[in-house]
Amino acid sequence: AAQCTLSSFVGAMPDDWDKDIYQQPTSRTPAVDKKTGLPNPAVIVGKLFYYSVDLPVTTFREWVERQREKNKFYYYHQHFRRVPDITDCQFGDYVCYYEAEMQWRRDYKVDQEIMGILQERLRACQQREGNSYVQNCAKELEQFKLGAKGYQSRYGDLGAYGSARRCLMKQKHRMIEEREKASSEV
Repeated sequence: AAQCTLSSFVGAMPDDWDKDIYQQPTSRTPAVDKKTGLPNPAVIVGKLFYYSVDLPVTTFREWVERQREKNKFYYYHQHFRRVPDITDCQFGDYVCYYEAEMQWRRDYKVDQEIMGILQERLRACQQREGNSYVQNCAKELEQFKLGAKGYQSRYGDLGAYGSARRCLMKQKHRMIEEREKASSEV
């Protein structure tokens, strides 16, 4: 008694099957019965499109790519030379003031990105560790606290219109307060 299983129906037929009993299935695709001597219009339109649009565009693109390969341009981050801080500028040197301001803005953006990366690392660790993140993410938490403290001491309370000059004044006032605090303690 032979068992009928799904694998016996799905499996490929052996090469030595009896063709009289198991006949070849009929093809569902009708045979091409050409009754006219005219060519197929779909073939004509396809060749017309290929030779009039596709071939010239492809040839032009390949030529452009060959030209670009000869003159490859490698993009890297733009490097700016460090300019003197605003404290090093001479009185009335407006070009130096402008350069110091642009340097401060670049440093501000870099510090924002650094804080974003530290925050992202801390969030990833919190997500990964769950409720035990305080003990398992102590290094990331300490880095974030240290970075946030430095960022706050430098850029905090500057507002939307922060500038190198305002940041310098904030630093000056903080140093004066620290000096007064140290002298009052002695």
